[in-house]
Amino acid sequence: MELSLFFRSVLEQDLCPVVLCSLNHEIIYMNPAAAERYARSGGASLVGQSLLSCHNSASRDKIEKVVAWFAASPQHNRVFTFHSETENKDVYMIALRRQDGTLAGYYEKHEYRTPETAALYQMDD
Repeated sequence: MELSLFFRSVLEQDLCPVVLCSLNHEIIYMNPAAAERYARSGGASLVGQSLLSCHNSASRDKIEKVVAWFAASPQHNRVFTFHSETENKDVYMIALRRQDGTLAGYYEKHEYRTPETAALYQMDD
């Protein structure tokens, strides 16, 4: 199996929303969890559109600053951007890099902090 298919499968199975963007802020991929989360704003139809059009001017400025920081150094790779008490989650912007370390894009990653309630190795039909 091609390596890119493995990576896509990882993203497709992630229960947390993941939105991948190019350096010109074009949404190039949304996993199913992201498409569901942003359904009211267009869901999967947002792919191909600018992420900046989904944000107010203050948020757009912050996104631009983070991307500039990512571009400044290959060691600049993760920025905490938001915490939601009601959903008990943190949101991050993460750099996407080429093998040579240059910036290729970025993604938004949600990480929920609510402990798992399923039993260990529980497999339901």
